[in-house]
Amino acid sequence: MVKSKFKECKILITFFSIVIILYYLQIPIPCLFHKITNLYCPGCGVTRMIDSLLHFHIAQAFSYNALVFILIILVFIYFLINIICYIVLKKTFKIPNYVFNILVVLSIGFAIIRNIPYFSYLAP
Repeated sequence: MVKSKFKECKILITFFSIVIILYYLQIPIPCLFHKITNLYCPGCGVTRMIDSLLHFHIAQAFSYNALVFILIILVFIYFLINIICYIVLKKTFKIPNYVFNILVVLSIGFAIIRNIPYFSYLAP
């Protein structure tokens, strides 16, 4: 159980390390979904959001992709709670499966809403 949590941490650290390396090498990461459909996916704006976070421009980062911005905060809180629970109680906290279903529905809803002209402020 603990090994899987460390594996999740390693995957997240690897992902963010790759994004930071690509940023410093100034290699753009295009959104293929946007290039093909001309619509914004739930992940559009994440690279710019991470760039803004690296420069401590929090409001600008939130404006690029509000959903992923909030999810990053929630994932950080989840890992912090897991670490504290493991140190104090020697147990880890497991997220129920329905939470992942809710996240899928939220992501699809976010992708639909950010492509409606009335909600253009959600576009990256």
